[in-house]
This record gives sequence, C-alpha cells and structure tokens, in this order.
Amino acid sequence: MLEIINNCNDPYFNLALEEYVVKNIDISSLFIIWQNSPTVVIGKNQNALEEVNMEFIRQEQINLVRRISGGGAVYHDFGNINFTFVAEAGKGVVFDFERFTQPIIKTLDKIGIKAEHNGRNDITIDGRKFSGNAQFRYGNRVMHHGTLLYNVNLENMAQALNVSEEKMISKGVKSVKSRVTNISEHLATELTVEEFKELLVKNLKSEANIVDTYELTPDDLVKINELCNTKYRTWDWNIGKSPDYNVRKQKRFAWGSIEVLLKLDQGMINNCKIFGDFFAAQDIDLLENEFKGLPYEKKAIESLLDKINIADYLPNTNNTEILELIFAEE
Repeated sequence: MLEIINNCNDPYFNLALEEYVVKNIDISSLFIIWQNSPTVVIGKNQNALEEVNMEFIRQEQINLVRRISGGGAVYHDFGNINFTFVAEAGKGVVFDFERFTQPIIKTLDKIGIKAEHNGRNDITIDGRKFSGNAQFRYGNRVMHHGTLLYNVNLENMAQALNVSEEKMISKGVKSVKSRVTNISEHLATELTVEEFKELLVKNLKSEANIVDTYELTPDDLVKINELCNTKYRTWDWNIGKSPDYNVRKQKRFAWGSIEVLLKLDQGMINNCKIFGDFFAAQDIDLLENEFKGLPYEKKAIESLLDKINIADYLPNTNNTEILELIFAEE
C-alpha cells in the first residue's frame, strides 16, 4: 500500500482528490490522511436543506460539500482527522466496513485506545461514536473513508447538523453531543492533534502495510483542480434544486433512513427523488428514473420492484419494505 501525502485543508479539493484517486490512479491500494477546515460533509443521497443548519454554517463560515459516498452528514474541523483507503473491492458483500475499520481499531489499541466497530459504520469508545465511515464502489475498486474525532468542537457539530429526533431515538440518546466523544478524552498522555496524527500514521504504517508514498504529478493536480472547480465547488452538486413534490414518504430502517418524494399528475408519477443516509450499490438516480411514468398504484410499483431487484440499488432492503414505505398511510 502506498500513501499519498496531502496537507491541503480545502474540503472541495480533498473530496475531488478522493474521487480522482479511486477512478484514475491505477495502483492497487492507496492511503491518505487529511484534514479539512470547518466543514459539513453530506452523503451523496442526502437533502442538504434538511440535514444542515444553513443559517448557522453561513454565520460561522463553515463550508458545505457533498461527497460521492452514501451515509449521513458529518462535521469536520481542525480537531478532526480523516483517513481514506482505496483498494480492490472484495467479493461477496457490497459494503464491508470492518475490512477497513479494523486496521484503525488495532492501531488505536497500540496507543491505549480501546475501540470497537459498532452498528453499520461507526467506531466507538464505550459506546460513544468518534468515527463515522462510508464507502464508494467504482468498478472493481472501493474507496473507504472515515472521520476520527480527536478534539472537535462538539458544540459547533451539534449546531451545524440537523439530526432527526427519529435517529436520536434509534440510537437511544437525547442529543448529538451525548452520542459522540473525542479521542483526546481517553488518552493517558495529552497530545496535540499533530502529535496524535504523527503517532497514528507511524503505527498504521505497520498495521496496514504502508510501504512507500505516491507523489501526485502535475497532470494529476491539474485534473483534480478541474474536478474540484467544475463539480465540488458548485451549488448544483452541493445543494441542488429542491424537488417539486406532492407525496412525501419517510421512514428509518436498520439500514438507514430513506425519504421518497413523488410528483404526481393525474395519478401518474412525473418525478421521483430519493434522499437518505443509506448506502447505495448503484447510482440512486437510476432507481428514481424507474418510477417515472408509472401510475401511483401498488400493483404497478410491485411489478416494477419484481422486475428490477431493489437489492441491486439498496442491498439491505427488500420489496416489502419499499412497498410499505411508498404506500404507508399518513
């Protein structure tokens, strides 16, 4: 495994870097440690206006950027460290989080932190989350990235994220702050963020077999900056237009939350938009398009689901759950 040294704190560049690496650098396995200036990063399929306290982030000059992986919104600042693995995708399970969280857990154990993989995609200490993880599949490659809350401003995190009451209840907690923790609170010896990052990388190199570095070429940097400017800095990518709809269905399942918005005209589905913190095996736009032009009738939707195999898009659900969601009584 090779490490890409990235000292940039621009969140738009950093997410463009990840996408470029997984799609264009033909090296079997790569690793990146990086940090962002204060930023809210939302999942690929989330509704920015629902998930983020827009007034607060404008007031505090906190960036907002959408990533290419699914999952929920996270808050970054200089007290947070991000890690990215790019590797060949394994066979079988579409999303295998523990393959990449275990090296982190073992590395933290070496410096006295007893952590464990918890739930879908979290790493916790004593049941409190300090790392959220997400993945993106591209052909036979997978990009896995995660956060490490070391000394994050938890007050800003709580203010910046609009976490639904339903999600809090599902986690058995009353607030964002009560659910998360900073790694620094659990160290026997006080370390700065930089000291912790150096110690982390040193131990992770042996745990993840990081043997050398890959230096981005001038051509790499030109293309990353182009992607950054044409996609990640744009309003269309990060926020986009609020969809026009007259039917809204929402539910939280064990595999994540999902919101389906339908625009009906004389009983026909003219438009469909699907939001949520789920992990999709394919681009969710493809699934949305399947609903367009169908009558809003249970038999028609059931027939569609039988034809397309919903698990090809949402690996952890089934036809029954989706039908119950779409036709749930208000």
